[in-house]
Amino acid sequence: MLRNGKIVIYSIWILLIIGFGVVYFTYPEVSSPEYITNFIQRFSGEMLLIYTLISLIRGFFLIPSTPFVIAGGLLFPDQLFWVLLISMIGIMSSATALYYFSDLLGFSSYLNAKFPTKIEKMKSRMGNSRSIFFIAGWSFFPFVPTDLICYVTGILKTPYKNVFAGVFVGELILCTFYVYFGASIFSFL
Repeated sequence: MLRNGKIVIYSIWILLIIGFGVVYFTYPEVSSPEYITNFIQRFSGEMLLIYTLISLIRGFFLIPSTPFVIAGGLLFPDQLFWVLLISMIGIMSSATALYYFSDLLGFSSYLNAKFPTKIEKMKSRMGNSRSIFFIAGWSFFPFVPTDLICYVTGILKTPYKNVFAGVFVGELILCTFYVYFGASIFSFL
């Protein structure tokens, strides 16, 4: 049963990536700034809902949240609190999904066989309450993917409350900066 679930998940994931690739190469104008601007203007009333949906599914494709958080601040400058809230909900839902589904992908048995001593060392470090600080620091650092730490902590069976608290604190600080000051980043470029 679990093997069939893996096959279905992998198949859906691969089909979606192939579908996006086909659309991108068949209709390259879809990714042009003009097309995106026209799309946003055409569906301006529904954009917050579309932004919410994209924020929720982004993590399943391991796409970084940073561009979406900054784009949300730029698209909705009069609704920055909502952008922050939607971004955090999207990040926390993908963090939770990656944590709980990490073992489903089957890498834990591979890693345990390949690096048994390193895995045991990491389990002892990540199993205590101080792991919150490590996870928060990892989540706050903008150049490393938060999804990776969620995946690893799921494999290591780090207590979920530590993962949730660490990711929440680190990402809240980072996303607050991106939402409220993200537009000013472009003024320096």
